Amino acid sequence: MRSADGIRSFHPDDLRRLDQILGSYVRDTSARCAVLMDRTGRLLTTAGETAGIDGVTFASLAAADFSASDQLAMILGEDEFTTLFHQGDRLSMYLAAVGGQAILATLFDQRTTLGMVRLRLRAAEPQFGALFAEIAARDATPGAALEPDWADEAADQVDRLFAD
Repeated sequence: MRSADGIRSFHPDDLRRLDQILGSYVRDTSARCAVLMDRTGRLLTTAGETAGIDGVTFASLAAADFSASDQLAMILGEDEFTTLFHQGDRLSMYLAAVGGQAILATLFDQRTTLGMVRLRLRAAEPQFGALFAEIAARDATPGAALEPDWADEAADQVDRLFAD
């Protein structure tokens, strides 16, 4: 099930870990590329052969496609559809909810199969979920991004600013 809170911010280490997970996933599947976005369509990261793909536009459209499928699911009495598959003559796309926070679009050709993409995603999904849970816990902690003595330091700065 998806989270309503969304992903607010990433630290550089978060992005590095996302890139590692996504890069391994693309290698393991032999997919052409993968694009990770949040549910609002914000591009998070990519891996693989992304030349010629406008990632920002792609992420926005893919998230809109996924959102439309959620509306169709509700019409059919489902909470959501967690995956979508589009097949073309040369290229196919598999969209999947990952970690309750994001959508992963996998673009693949004849080098792999839908079955392999789905199998490898099942192995990678817990890694995405664990990372997103860490980020959400950090974001939920009041003042988590601030040093412990930030309030004293801020008060000192204000005192200096208004000193006679």
